[in-house]
Amino acid sequence: MSSASEVAGAPEAARVSVSRTRGLVIEWRDGHRSEYGLRYLRDRCPCATCTDSRGGAEPSPFPMFQPALRLVNVEPVGRYALRLQWSDGHNTGIYSWEYLRHICPCPRCSGQGS
Repeated sequence: MSSASEVAGAPEAARVSVSRTRGLVIEWRDGHRSEYGLRYLRDRCPCATCTDSRGGAEPSPFPMFQPALRLVNVEPVGRYALRLQWSDGHNTGIYSWEYLRHICPCPRCSGQGS
């Protein structure tokens, strides 16, 4: 799967590799490589429901059992984003290329590298 952004200056994905049990790897046109684990992506879902639920509520000290998280489907949204469908039934998050680059967990992007 490959895609490009229509917005000038926006990040462009050259190649996207999907693992339903591990996550996404995006190779960007500028040579950067981003690896996103499933839990990392699910916890950063950009949809309104998930964004609101992260708004300051304390996590429960007694978390409920949750089956292993999996990607059920990944589909392009135009030329600017991906929609991820999760094994927990959630599918309203649209992850734009710009957002994915912004949340890149690599040490360089997250401020942990040189």
